Amino acid sequence: MAGVAGVADVRGPVVFLRWLAARQKRLIATAGFFGSAWMAGLTVMPHLLSQAIDRGLAAHRPGTLAWWAGAVLGLGAASAGLGIMRHRSMTKIRLQVALRVADLIIAHATRLGAALPRSVAAGEVVTIGIGDVWRVGRAFMAVGPGVGSLCGYAVVAVLVWRISPMLAAVVLAGVPTVILAVTPLLRRLQATGQRYRERQGDLASRLVDTLAGLRVLSGLGGKQAHADRFRRESAGLRDEGYRVAEATSWLGALTRGLPGVFLAVVTWLAARSAAAGGITVGELVAVYAYTAILTVPVFLLVESGAEMMRGVVAARRVTAFLGLPAPDPSGVSGPPAAATLHDPESGVSVPPRTLAALATARTADARAVLDRLSRFGATDATWGGIRVDAVAADDLRPRVLMADDDAAVFAGALREVIAGRADADEPAVRRAVWAAAAGDVGAGDLSAGVERDGRNLSGGQRQRVRLARALYADPEVLLATEPTSAVDAHTEAAIAQRLAQARAGRATLVATSSPVLLDRADVVHYLVDGRVAASGTHRRLLADEPGYRDLVTRTAGEPA
Repeated sequence: MAGVAGVADVRGPVVFLRWLAARQKRLIATAGFFGSAWMAGLTVMPHLLSQAIDRGLAAHRPGTLAWWAGAVLGLGAASAGLGIMRHRSMTKIRLQVALRVADLIIAHATRLGAALPRSVAAGEVVTIGIGDVWRVGRAFMAVGPGVGSLCGYAVVAVLVWRISPMLAAVVLAGVPTVILAVTPLLRRLQATGQRYRERQGDLASRLVDTLAGLRVLSGLGGKQAHADRFRRESAGLRDEGYRVAEATSWLGALTRGLPGVFLAVVTWLAARSAAAGGITVGELVAVYAYTAILTVPVFLLVESGAEMMRGVVAARRVTAFLGLPAPDPSGVSGPPAAATLHDPESGVSVPPRTLAALATARTADARAVLDRLSRFGATDATWGGIRVDAVAADDLRPRVLMADDDAAVFAGALREVIAGRADADEPAVRRAVWAAAAGDVGAGDLSAGVERDGRNLSGGQRQRVRLARALYADPEVLLATEPTSAVDAHTEAAIAQRLAQARAGRATLVATSSPVLLDRADVVHYLVDGRVAASGTHRRLLADEPGYRDLVTRTAGEPA
């Protein structure tokens, strides 16, 4: 995703922030203008006060005093208006940048599709979408105050120079001194913020995973163990947050404390100069006010730096996500007719019109085979002699369907959940429900409501709804992982029989260790260490392969 027009440049966090800035030029210029004008108004105010004192009050000229007082009032009103516009422009930048980043994240998540949960934890995505997006946006709020602070610093330097070059030199040297003093703290804030952000993402991922498996944990009695672990890890995150807060508090203390010392020094020098007759009383008041006002740009500069540091930390997480490789939707057409799907790495083949099964002691090995065959990740698999990763996504996805056992179940009427994005064909939906033995879901009423993630369904019902959805899609090749792991033996037998009937004339590959499903398969591939150790019918493998026999009998709960 290099920096071509309309495509985010994610080669690094700073490059990404520059890319975002290039697309907000007008708003950034507007914020810089209002920030500079507002700060200039603040810095010019002491000059008007000094003129009111020296030309009006000290000279006993009421008319002149009234004129300068009116100028102060007018400038105050103008500064109030400029402050409103400054804040509005900053808010617009924050919102536009945050929403642009959110759009990029959503668009990339859509491109990743089913590969998303294989690439990044759900908790990390949530943390990026909720926290990092807005931190990146807040980083751009520093534009107006930052530019305005530099402008105010320059204006004060000029005005003080006109009063006293010596005082101007002190003022000019003081602000950089404060900035240099807090720079190490800014670096520390970035480092601690990065560690805090990493632990926050890990903890959020653990929380999402725990909540998703809460029913299972409760059934296994592991809920308390996970709660204790989460408590320990959240305590560690809290301690890391204390370190971030420590750096932030020192930063705030120095940002406010050092300008106070600086103000005292300048006031002492100016008072001595006024006592010696070097400057007037009005100029003494002006120098004090100039120096006091400088605390505002100093604070804003440091705060802007801190926001930018937080923005860089957040942008690093955003660019890491946006940099995840997404499948290329372009490519060649798939085979014109039904063809064999083959994975050379494992040796698994799925011929047309065949119900095949994968049996292995390691579920991850079977999952890796299915991922390669369905092009979720790097793959050398072929489809009718054509590399799967060369086939256009629009041609591959409708024809080769990967049915995950943990795929999302969307909310809606049962018929709509099963039909997915296609229009619900009532007879076809009922056939899919029958084939998946899901007639008990919603008591057979296709209008029955299904909650998000199937929260109002049992684990077995959710599994059968997912299977019914895959069968309704009727793909040329169906790849399924453990479609009967959460059902009882009677329902499993019904699914095995009906699945073979429903998929007659189509290619199907099921990763399972269920003897009932394996017995229905035309061919079973027995995997050892991710490679096909033997292929054949279930009964032949039982007779010839001791390892396969041990796997199946152990799954069936029989003595080996």
